[in-house]
Amino acid sequence: MTSNLEAQLLALKEEGEKAIAAVDTLERLEELRVKYLGKKGDLSVLLGGMGKLPQEERPKIGAIANTVKEALQKSLDQQRTTLEAAKIQAQLEAETLDVTMPGIYRPQGKVHPINGIIDRALDIFVGMGYTVASGPEMETDYYNFEALNTPPDHPARDMQDTFYLPDGNLLRTHTSSVQIRYMEAEEPPIRIVAPGRVYRRDNVDATHAAVFHQIELLAIDEGLTFTDLKGSIKVFLQQMFGELPIRFRASYFPFTEPSAEVDLQWNGRWLEVMGCGMVDPNVLKAVGYDPEVYTGFAAGFGVERFAMVLHQLDDIRRVYTSDLRFLQQF
Repeated sequence: MTSNLEAQLLALKEEGEKAIAAVDTLERLEELRVKYLGKKGDLSVLLGGMGKLPQEERPKIGAIANTVKEALQKSLDQQRTTLEAAKIQAQLEAETLDVTMPGIYRPQGKVHPINGIIDRALDIFVGMGYTVASGPEMETDYYNFEALNTPPDHPARDMQDTFYLPDGNLLRTHTSSVQIRYMEAEEPPIRIVAPGRVYRRDNVDATHAAVFHQIELLAIDEGLTFTDLKGSIKVFLQQMFGELPIRFRASYFPFTEPSAEVDLQWNGRWLEVMGCGMVDPNVLKAVGYDPEVYTGFAAGFGVERFAMVLHQLDDIRRVYTSDLRFLQQF
């Protein structure tokens, strides 16, 4: 009886080690652990017969049984380690990127030259303490002309002929209308910069467009002078174009008095880049400000003009054609 049980234990050990060494999944390995070492496994079944052995034989069989159990457990542990390492390696290989393969090219979008100039200018003005303001592109005659000291019979309207709508409204000719709306809603001191699209009935050519973009600034406070205006414009233009000569020429705008055109010496010649002036007292009265207490200055420029100068463009129409060969340069 003893030799028979001993032979069965040794046969179980040999069979188990072979089966464990051949298993190729962790799930199957767990099944073998239960089969051989579980509470109802093969080893437990064999040891159930120890009760029929003589008392003096039991220690010997018990020692053999422990040896078998330890051998099978060792085989299980070793095979589990091997299978876990193989699983991790397979996962790494499956997730590995072949860095020698050519990448998938996705073209990056770029900022349009018009938007680039607007963003750059607004960054400068915001850094100087200005707030960005906006308003509607479809305006009333009052906000676009009358509140800006340009009554219906004023000759300056001929220079800003625009597109009129059937209801009597119009497409704004400048973003100065934003200034009126802002002043009506706010009390001084005011420092705003108003970018936006504007419309004029211009004949389209290399330097003119019927639809273009403007940026205007307005400052209202007690004690502002033309010196403050000149200093603000000088700082702005130097940050946009660099340390270049700047000059102011006397000019005329209905909504500023005195008024001036600003020229910049670029590549050896003078270029007109923007208009400016002290806010006319009539404009201040129109929005309910006391011109005896408050003064202010305003200035504006065409974004396309700046883009043509900074990017050395020969035709303003190029920025509107959506030609990728042109746009991809920026």
